[in-house]
Amino acid sequence: MKPRNTLFTLARRVLAVSLVALIFAVNGGVAFAAEEAAVAPAGETAIAPVGQPAPVLTEESYPLLGGGSSRVKVWIVAQLHLFFAAFVLGVPIFVLVIEGIGMATGDKRYDAMAKEFIKISMVAFSFTATLGGILLFLLAMLYPDFTVYSLKIFRPILIAYALLFFGESLCLYIYYYGWEAMSSGFGKWVHLTVGLLLNAAGMTLMVLSNSWATFMMAPSGVTPDGAFLGDVWAVMHGPLWNPINLHRFIANIAYGGSIVGAYAAYKFLTAKAPEEKAHYDWMGYTANFIAVVGLLPLPFAGYWLTKELYAYSQQMGITLMGGIFAWLFIIQALLIGAIFLGANYYLWLGLVRVPGGEAYRKAIGWMATVLLVCFLVWFTPHTIIMTSSEIKALGGAHHPVLGALGVMSAKNTAVNIMILTTFLAFLLYQRAGKIPKVGWARGGNAALAALFAAGAANIVTLGIYGYYIPANIRIGLSVPQVFTTLFVIAAASLINGVMYRGASETGPTRWGDMPARSQYALFLLAVSFTWLMGLMGYVRSGIRQHWHVYTVFRDYSPDAFTPTLGYAANVVSVTVLIFMAMVIFIFWLDNFSRKKAAHK
Repeated sequence: MKPRNTLFTLARRVLAVSLVALIFAVNGGVAFAAEEAAVAPAGETAIAPVGQPAPVLTEESYPLLGGGSSRVKVWIVAQLHLFFAAFVLGVPIFVLVIEGIGMATGDKRYDAMAKEFIKISMVAFSFTATLGGILLFLLAMLYPDFTVYSLKIFRPILIAYALLFFGESLCLYIYYYGWEAMSSGFGKWVHLTVGLLLNAAGMTLMVLSNSWATFMMAPSGVTPDGAFLGDVWAVMHGPLWNPINLHRFIANIAYGGSIVGAYAAYKFLTAKAPEEKAHYDWMGYTANFIAVVGLLPLPFAGYWLTKELYAYSQQMGITLMGGIFAWLFIIQALLIGAIFLGANYYLWLGLVRVPGGEAYRKAIGWMATVLLVCFLVWFTPHTIIMTSSEIKALGGAHHPVLGALGVMSAKNTAVNIMILTTFLAFLLYQRAGKIPKVGWARGGNAALAALFAAGAANIVTLGIYGYYIPANIRIGLSVPQVFTTLFVIAAASLINGVMYRGASETGPTRWGDMPARSQYALFLLAVSFTWLMGLMGYVRSGIRQHWHVYTVFRDYSPDAFTPTLGYAANVVSVTVLIFMAMVIFIFWLDNFSRKKAAHK
C-alpha cells in the first residue's frame, strides 16, 4: 500500500472515531438521563438535572459487568491509557526540537532520529485511542450515574476535546507521512508548523483532561452538595489545575524520553552492523539526556502540587504525607533513586566512548558516594512501624538517630544535592575529550568549582537551619533551595558553554562502543518511570477516599474503600507488566516491518 493511500485510510478512520466521540459528547448526557429516568420509580429521577445537587446513590446503583472488581477493571484500563497518552504527548515535544536542531545545523542525522522517534509513537497513538474508547465504555457501564453527572458538567469541554482529538490525529499523520515530501526549502517550514500545531493540540487535550481529574480531587464551580453553578471555566480552573498541568507537562517529556531510550536500547542490542549500533547508541544517549532534563525539575513541580493540595484541604494533605499513603513515598524514593542512579551509571559508562574521558572517571567514585548518601537520606522514614515492645525498647516511635532524617528539611536537601550531582555528571561528559581554546580556562574551572561548592553549602545550610524553626516556616525553605539549584545549573551551563565553544577534540566519539549493561540501565529508567507513574496515580486517586468527587459526590459502590498499599502495588505492577509487554510488541513490530521491507 502506498503511503498516500495509507494516510487517507487513517484519516478516514480518525474522522469516524472523532465524529462518534463528538456525537456522544453532545447527546450522551441526554441519552443516559433518559435511560436512568426509564428505570427510576414513578415521580423520581435517578440523575438530577444541571443546577441540582449530585445524586445520592446506593450499592444497587452500580451495575456489574462480568466477575471481579469494577474498580480494578477501570483502574487498569485508565492507567494503561494514561501511560500511552503520556508517551504520545511527550514525544512530539522533543521531536519538534530535534527536527529544528537538524534544520538549523544541516545535520541529517537529527532529522532521521526525529522521524524514527515519531514513528514508534504512531502505533502507541492507536493504542491510546483504543484504550480511551474502552475506558469510556467501562465508565458508562459500571458507573453510569457518575458518568452522566460528569457529562452534564463537562459537555462543552468534551465537544472541544473531540474536535481537538480529530485535529491532533490529522496533524500527526500529516507530520509523519509528509516528512519526505516536506523535507527541504519552504516545505520544511510548513512541516515544522504542522509539528507545532500537533503539540498545541496535544497540550490542549492534556490540560482539558487534567481538569476532570482535578475536579474530582478539588471540586470548584459547584455548590457544597454538587450543584453545577453554570460556569464551566470555574469548574476547570480549580486550585490544583495549574500545578497538575505543569507537573504532567514535565513528566510527559521525561517519560517519553525514557520510553524512546528503551527503544534505542532494544535496537542496539538486536543490531548486527556496527553503523546500526553507532546510530542507536547515539539515539539512546539523546533519549537519556531528554529523560534526565525532564526529571531534574520534576520534584519541584511535585512540591508545588503538594503545597496547593495542603492549601485546599489540610485533611487531604495529612492523609497524603502522614497517613495511609506515607509509606508509599518510601517506595517513591526508592524508584526515583533508582532513576537517578541508573541515569548516572549510563553516563559514567559513556565516558569509555569518548577519547580523553578517562580523566573524569576518577570523579565517579565521589559522585556515586554523594548519590548513595542522599538516596539513603531520602528514603529514610520519619516514623518506623514497630510493635509495642519495640517502641518501648526504642523509647518512642522515632529512631533517636535516623528519625531526624525523615523530616522534609533532610529530604529537600538530599534531592537538591542529587539533582546537582546528576547535572555535574552531564557537565563532565560534555567536557570529556575537549580542549578549551580560551585563555581563561583555568579561571573558568575554578569559578565552576566554587559555584558548585557554594550552591551545595547553601542548600545544606538551609536544610540544617530548618531544624531550628517551626514546621510551617520550614516548608518555605524549599523555595530558596530550589532557586539555588536552578541558579547553579543555569550559571554553570553558561560558563561551560562559553568556555568550550570552538574547543578542539582529542578524537571522534566512538558511538556504539558501549557494553550491553549500559542498555539495561535505559530499560531500568523506562520501567522505573512507568511503575512510579502508576503508584503516584494510585495516590492521586486514593486521597479522595470514598468520594467520586471529594466531599461532593459520595461513592456507595462495593469498592468504596481505600486500597491497601500491597493491594494497590499488585494492581499497578500487573498494569506495568501489561504496558511493557505492549511496548515491546511495538518495538518488535518495527523490527518485523524492517525485515519484511528488506526481504522485498
